Amino acid sequence: MTPGIDARALLGSHDIMFITIDTLRHDVAADALRAGMTPALAAILPGGAWEKRHSPSSFTYAAHQAFFAGFLPTPVTPVRQDPAAHERLFAARFAGSETTSARTLAFDAPDIVTGFAMNGYHTICIGGTGFFNKQTPLGSVLPGLFSESWWDESLGVADPASPANQADRAIASMAARPAGERLFTFVNVAACHQPNCIYLPGATHDTPASQAAALAAFDRELPRLLATAQARAPVLLVICSDHGEAYGEDGYHGHRLGHAVVWDVPYAQAVLPFRGGGA
Repeated sequence: MTPGIDARALLGSHDIMFITIDTLRHDVAADALRAGMTPALAAILPGGAWEKRHSPSSFTYAAHQAFFAGFLPTPVTPVRQDPAAHERLFAARFAGSETTSARTLAFDAPDIVTGFAMNGYHTICIGGTGFFNKQTPLGSVLPGLFSESWWDESLGVADPASPANQADRAIASMAARPAGERLFTFVNVAACHQPNCIYLPGATHDTPASQAAALAAFDRELPRLLATAQARAPVLLVICSDHGEAYGEDGYHGHRLGHAVVWDVPYAQAVLPFRGGGA
């Protein structure tokens, strides 16, 4: 089980980094970790392992609406068996919430992005998948929550260089802010979304193996992304998937459906130390 964190106590002293690896299945993430394909993730995951959780939804838009309301993926252990495990890091305050506690960072705001902004944080969105592309009114809703948002085709699902491009964009945005300013930086990683076969030489269609290769491509960029963040301040990191993907299991393909490979997602939260040397 992921260790509990007193998020309320970190407000104002820690930057926040929230990374969603879009479409990543829990089993793919766990298998890639065991195979040594994701050493950067292995170095930061509590206990060296992903926690399996349930997503609040089966597709990107709905899952992120829930995330930004403070409803991150929930532990697979039933809440009545282990209420403490279901304690939420963040919340948009409302009466009767059974998963907030004295350690939950609860905002009097409609969403946590606005809540952090109300507390002096500069909010940054590095978009990846279509619901962050700002090309339509629907694709503008989620990035519209942020003070600063970025998307172009080089950050999107069809560019095999998107992991490096997204890291470059996030690093540039963080480096451009004053050193003493607190940041909430969100990255929607595009690589594991279809078409992830572009990361596996010779592959012509998406499979768990090609999704693992896409995850490995993101893992190679993660150290410099975290190094930039930790050069500014200590960091509360949340990294997870929004939903998985069916690759033919029980006849299912894709997502926005109720199969375990879609609902089961990898999750981790950690407090990373300040490393100094910030811009």
